[in-house]
Amino acid sequence: MIPEGRRAFGARVAELRAERGLTQRELAAEIGRTTSWLSQVERGVQPVNRLDVLRLLADALGVALHALRPDAPRPVEPAEAAPEPNDLDQVRLLLSGHPALEVVLDPRTWNTRPSLADLRRAVDHAWSLAHGDRFSELTASLSSLIPTLERVVRTVGERERPEAYSLLARTYQAMSAAFARQNEADAAWVAADRSIAAAELSGRLPDVIAGTFRLAHACVRLKRYDQAEHVAQSAVNALGRHMDHVGVSPEMLSLLGSLHLALALVHARCRSRAEARREMELARHVAAQLGEDRNDFNLEFGPTNVEIQAVSVAVDLGDAGEALHVGGQVDASGLSVERRARLALDLGRAHAQLRNVESALRCFTEAETLAPEMVRSHTAARAAVRDLMLVAGRSASPELRALAQRTDAMS
Repeated sequence: MIPEGRRAFGARVAELRAERGLTQRELAAEIGRTTSWLSQVERGVQPVNRLDVLRLLADALGVALHALRPDAPRPVEPAEAAPEPNDLDQVRLLLSGHPALEVVLDPRTWNTRPSLADLRRAVDHAWSLAHGDRFSELTASLSSLIPTLERVVRTVGERERPEAYSLLARTYQAMSAAFARQNEADAAWVAADRSIAAAELSGRLPDVIAGTFRLAHACVRLKRYDQAEHVAQSAVNALGRHMDHVGVSPEMLSLLGSLHLALALVHARCRSRAEARREMELARHVAAQLGEDRNDFNLEFGPTNVEIQAVSVAVDLGDAGEALHVGGQVDASGLSVERRARLALDLGRAHAQLRNVESALRCFTEAETLAPEMVRSHTAARAAVRDLMLVAGRSASPELRALAQRTDAMS
């Protein structure tokens, strides 16, 4: 016999779904579950006890969590709501119009051209800011670097033009990566597309593949998992044929392994456990061939980064114990601030799944210390902090409440 509480919960889900005009198939896809699973929930057959799944349902239905679970503790309102940080607004404007119209109309209007050596250093600096999640400084850098490079590629001599386009492609890739981490997926998509166009004009296939990797991650952020899989798998196939023809290099292995990690992420988000694990093993195989941690195309691919991504994939699949086991063996001290913060954040999510409030809080605090903007803009992290507040209830510590306010996880 179905408990009355479970039956009432299922009826409430069905009612809210109907109010939003969603079919069972549409809502199930939104939260990464099957239509059959949702049908059982609405009939009261399938219980929903995990807080992260409850949060997914509430977010997809556009309601507060206590609208689905009346006994959920009401959030404590902060004295003054702080605006959500967004330090890439000026960079977004660069995507909203042509950055070098005056040169297109008359190339003679621009006579001051920096050397390619100076531009290489500027692009490397932009990537160091992106890896460090220093978005305010990145905005200042890109606001001048992008227009300059757009002018250079249109006025530089023929011999230098391929490298100029390669630098432009790398810069748009940095922009795309930053937008993806700020959860501004539409801008990440546009920047990735521009990087691919510039890379093609450079004549350098690896730069094209690197841009494709950024495009796949933009698709993931948009929850267009079928498109993300298509983008990444097409790149894997093309890269494999290219390597068969020209041979294997460390740079090519970094690209190939990173694409397998992107596919593992896509399958994990779709709860396709076998496929996600298969792609992780392929990435591990490529990393073993590479034999060291590298930063080709600013991908930071290597054995260490593969295990960091394995933690993330395990968390997405709900395998918190495995995530903590793998993460406990990773030494990420040699990687960027962004990668170290990502590991701490995912370990926090794993502890939150197991309702280990203090351990989760410690990991989230570490991630926030390393990269505060990443934690504030990471949707899954905010959801995990909300769940911690639900688990702790009125006994939530001042530190947890403060974290929930800083990450906008109080509502």
